[in-house]
Amino acid sequence: MEKVKEIYEGKAKKVFETPDPDLYIQEFKDDATAFDATKKGTIKGKGVVNNKISAAVFMLLEAKGVKTHFVKLLSDREMLVKKLEIIPVEVTIRNIVAGGMAKSLGLEEGIELKEPVLEYHYKSDKLHDPLFNEYHIRALGLATGDEMDAIRDYSFRVNEILKEFFLAKGLLLVDFKLEFGRYKREMILLGDEISPDTCRLWDKETRRKMDKDRFRRDLGGIEETYREVLKRVEG
Repeated sequence: MEKVKEIYEGKAKKVFETPDPDLYIQEFKDDATAFDATKKGTIKGKGVVNNKISAAVFMLLEAKGVKTHFVKLLSDREMLVKKLEIIPVEVTIRNIVAGGMAKSLGLEEGIELKEPVLEYHYKSDKLHDPLFNEYHIRALGLATGDEMDAIRDYSFRVNEILKEFFLAKGLLLVDFKLEFGRYKREMILLGDEISPDTCRLWDKETRRKMDKDRFRRDLGGIEETYREVLKRVEG
């Protein structure tokens, strides 16, 4: 499948049209950003790692009945995906207190939650992805009630599948971000990526951070850590 035209370049990926109007090519970059792109850098090999981890996770989810935009891997950095109309709602699922939840609620990082917490954020870098709820989403016409029911159900299902998967790899799934879109204007599919860029992952034994927090917090060992996560996922 060949690239016809670049239609989008984001912080971590480029998207290209293909000869098939229903399919895109998603190319993963080594660029790294944090804090709404106020911090920028490069993580060598990140694009390869995130492409391969995302592909492995999408295939796992498909096998478990979660419909995604993934079609197949094309190269180390590229995957073929279904064309989605992205819904501007980011879903965050939290299993352990960290990041924004710790900061906004004044909680100690590392507290294990009694049940998963689901959050919706309006997808807008300019507005710093503000927290909002289903009432806002429906009132603004961003998604229907049925679509949000599907997104919520898929999100909790993904959480259960990935918690078990990563735990078997010696990793705790602390929290993660999901994005969804409409395929052919009707079917809701999981899109974007699932990788150390979009998930907080801690080593099960040491609680060492194994994700983009190593870049955000200048913890060092970023490239090696990303490669280690890929090795565990593929193993």
